[in-house]
Amino acid sequence: MFYYGGMTIDLASAGNAEARQAALAALGQQTRELIDAVVLTEVPEDEITSVTAELAALTGRLRALRRTSPQPFEIGPDGTPRHVGNAVAGPVNPHALPLIIESTPERTVRAELAFRPSHEGPPGWVHGGVTAMIMDHLLGHAAAVAGSAGMTGTLSVRYRRPVPYGEPLLATAEHTRSEGRKSWVDGRIALPDGTVLVEATGLFITPSDWVGRFDPA
Repeated sequence: MFYYGGMTIDLASAGNAEARQAALAALGQQTRELIDAVVLTEVPEDEITSVTAELAALTGRLRALRRTSPQPFEIGPDGTPRHVGNAVAGPVNPHALPLIIESTPERTVRAELAFRPSHEGPPGWVHGGVTAMIMDHLLGHAAAVAGSAGMTGTLSVRYRRPVPYGEPLLATAEHTRSEGRKSWVDGRIALPDGTVLVEATGLFITPSDWVGRFDPA
């Protein structure tokens, strides 16, 4: 058994549905491409109407058998927990980039990313709320990597420069200190040359029923 976020996950069943997850991830990616196509399309009105009808039919097919909530936490083939339905990192969630986070030997985290046209806020730039969501998730992951998984208490974001979409970026974060169940994390999104675009500091609070539940039993 594996305890994660107050939930018990059965390791024995962790790898049983990989083919299905791969199919859902492919569907998620195709839907992301569809979303960007909708945002950027200049096809004639009759083609828009035709595609809308086709999408309605496809939506009906997917709704024929559905869950009551998004995909839950599970154990991946490598034995680590994953949340494939997550709005930031979930490969089967079309809303997600998805953000792929790597942990370093120094117990910091990093993620190479690129925003899409559908993330636009100010003309030509990424919406600040989207970057704040990315930072919230990344900082929370950094807290967990440091052994202090928790829920966001506060998130302070400083926008230093506009964030472009369609260009490679690097997001990094590190745990800075803990006091009891409170942990602080710093992070940023930068250009490949190190120019910082967004900075964030987060306070994460570990729920009392999460304490001691993040190690394999």
